[in-house]
Amino acid sequence: MAQTSSSSPSLKASSSVTNDFQAIIMALILIVTIGYFLLLIVTPTNMYRQIWTPKIKAHITNSTYFGAQEKTLLMNTFPLIFIAVLGCVYLHLWKKSNDKNINRFEKKQKLAIWRRPIIMKGLGIVSRIELGFFVMFIALLVWTFASYLHIIFPTITPKSVAKSGEKVWEAKLEDSGLRLGLVGNICLTFLFVPVTRGSSVVQVFGLTSEASVKYHIWLGHIVMTLFSAHGICYIIYWASTHQLSEMLKWGKTDISNLAGELALLSGLVLWIATFPRIRRKMFELFFYTHHFYILFVVFFVFHVGVSYACIMLPGFFLFMVDRFLRFLQSRSNVRLVAARVLPCETLELNFSKTKSLSYTPTSIMFVNVPSISKVQWHPFTITSSSNLEPEKISVAIKGEGSWSKKLYQMISSPNSVDRLNVSVEGPYGPPSTHFLSHDLLVMVSGGSGITPFISIIRELIHTSESQKCKTPEILLISVFKNSEDLTMLDLLLPISGAPSETCKLGLQIEAFVTREKQPVSTEDKKNLRTVWFKPNPSDKPITPILGQNNWLWLGAIISCSFLIFLISLGVLNRYYIYPIDKNTNDIFSYPIKAVLNMLIICISIVNTSSAAFVWNKRQSGTDAKQIQNMEGATPMASPNSWFYNADREMESLPQQSLFQSTNLHFGERPDLKRLLFERKESSVGVLVCGPKKMRHEVANICSSGLASNLHFESISFSW
Repeated sequence: MAQTSSSSPSLKASSSVTNDFQAIIMALILIVTIGYFLLLIVTPTNMYRQIWTPKIKAHITNSTYFGAQEKTLLMNTFPLIFIAVLGCVYLHLWKKSNDKNINRFEKKQKLAIWRRPIIMKGLGIVSRIELGFFVMFIALLVWTFASYLHIIFPTITPKSVAKSGEKVWEAKLEDSGLRLGLVGNICLTFLFVPVTRGSSVVQVFGLTSEASVKYHIWLGHIVMTLFSAHGICYIIYWASTHQLSEMLKWGKTDISNLAGELALLSGLVLWIATFPRIRRKMFELFFYTHHFYILFVVFFVFHVGVSYACIMLPGFFLFMVDRFLRFLQSRSNVRLVAARVLPCETLELNFSKTKSLSYTPTSIMFVNVPSISKVQWHPFTITSSSNLEPEKISVAIKGEGSWSKKLYQMISSPNSVDRLNVSVEGPYGPPSTHFLSHDLLVMVSGGSGITPFISIIRELIHTSESQKCKTPEILLISVFKNSEDLTMLDLLLPISGAPSETCKLGLQIEAFVTREKQPVSTEDKKNLRTVWFKPNPSDKPITPILGQNNWLWLGAIISCSFLIFLISLGVLNRYYIYPIDKNTNDIFSYPIKAVLNMLIICISIVNTSSAAFVWNKRQSGTDAKQIQNMEGATPMASPNSWFYNADREMESLPQQSLFQSTNLHFGERPDLKRLLFERKESSVGVLVCGPKKMRHEVANICSSGLASNLHFESISFSW
């Protein structure tokens, strides 16, 4: 007892110091972020053009290491890289302080009104906070464009354009096209940040890559609209001034128009394939054309020159680091232990993992099966809990697309494969969750939308059992088309779980079958079955790509690779480019300089990421060998396999144990308004995942203001 009491103050002191460090780091992040956006606001003004720019140019004229790039590297590239590194440190401290507690979020009643959902045409369901930031960002773009025109247009007069033989409207059109391109570059700076799956920039502000994909979509539409207008303005200008030959210009020390057109063409092909009708009907076309972003970026750098391209460099730099780390992780086959086959054409794949791999509920994982397609990677929602199932990770896959249907047929057929090569990327998810902050969780799902709720329920089972703390009551409202889909409720229980645990959790299920008016007879029912896969010595359990201290390692990779890039760039400029060009930008070829810069960036990222990956792979090799030894040669023949025995026990349990807390409704849809408004708890978290119509209906109910205790949250999921 004396030891416990003496250690308690030290733990509190350590926690207090950690919290202080977190507060300081977050303050620095906010200061740099605000300063960065203030710079964007000031850039189009006369103060920046007439006061700041001459002083900066006077300084960099004598620079023999970075030349004209020094300005953009310092003012546009460095801030976002700095935020990313600080974010990694902050998230590392946050993770350490939340290892045994998935919820440190307190109720934020003051922000409740700002988090209420709004349904906006073209934007979908957004919170008032998101809408506010979106409006401010659009205002920034409008301000930038208007400021440029306000400064330039008065200088365009009949007298000023007489020397070039142009008309006033032609000169204004050309300048408008240029300014549209400059405004588009602001959006391009942030375009890749939301789709950087392991991004510290995204997560430090409480977002996830999966949830922030919509920001990438918004930015993508704005970018392509502005760049398309930019290109159209120039084409009209060239046509009216009889200079269409300019379209084929590839300048050695000037803007390369042809490169810009190729970049725009690549972007247009990519953009067209993203529209919902094409993406849903021809997903593979969308998937393959989306890789045109590589051509877009390369030709963009050739078009504007490497110095100006540094404006969009930080977002793409962070994306490249993340993309290469994902590439390294995906090179090895992972240990697929078993698959649970549901009669509703749904699979739950169960993989072996090391205990050091942790993730939060609602996380996703990307899966690749080379025997179906070597290049296609599909995201799936994780259904397991890293705390409740420390040596297993599972994902649910619905046989809806061509890829998932092929996988289901391979595994569910009578002559099923006994081994399957599988590679994964991830998992990716929020740094923490806040489900414990509510008295009641109402989970509304439509069809396959139940999958993210499976991981939440399993995590709450662990919390109620291990931490002995009060967990919120759960009301699960699930809507299915057919009674066969009801078998998805079997996935609510973990493989190693017991039905009694759901009773302790306080789980109530309201299941609605809309297309059938009465239950199917027991003779027609198909049961869930499990398919086991033979292990292979080359298969490895899934491990954290950068170890337990992944955020610190990521911060080290970002900072070291960027530092190596700067050193290499300085050496290249000082001893190769400067002796030729003397900072005039009139001698050394722009395209060659662009190629050398892109090559240096790739080398710096590849070297640092590979070194960190190999080091952590060696550290996690011991855990992987221990798991392989525990599994034995074959699950079917290994009596010591916890995976095998646990699932056998699960399959032998009567299914009605789960349905004791389930009310079945046939031939009707849920009255969501009644079900939500009748809840009188002080704080009700409303989570919805399913079809667009269902999400909008729940969002409207929660935003109506008729029940202040309803707190809405839309959950994204992947099949």
